[in-house]
Amino acid sequence: MKLVIGIVRPEKANDVLEALYRAHIRGFSLMRVQGHGGETERVETYRGTTVKMALAEKVRFEVAVSDEFVQSAIDALCDGARTGEVGDGKVFVVDLEHAVRIRTGEADLFAVTPVDDGPEAAT
Repeated sequence: MKLVIGIVRPEKANDVLEALYRAHIRGFSLMRVQGHGGETERVETYRGTTVKMALAEKVRFEVAVSDEFVQSAIDALCDGARTGEVGDGKVFVVDLEHAVRIRTGEADLFAVTPVDDGPEAAT
């Protein structure tokens, strides 16, 4: 199991969501973060004061997947986020030692595998 982490531009978040959906990856976490990478620093004027903007707004996706879905998750993050410009983001893959699905108690591979309870589960 792996935890695939993608840091992307906020305006590309919907494209990444669509790419993950097309890759049959349904479980993920999304959060707004700030960071600094290779982008050029911006200078903005705020209330008459010049401010150097060292941190850029980004969106962080975290996707816990079985080994067979790692490359699909990476491809979806890259395809959805790519503009070809500096600041597109990064993807990190780290080992996931243990996972537990709280609802059922399933562990590890069973906890990160998508669950399809069928249409009757919605009722």
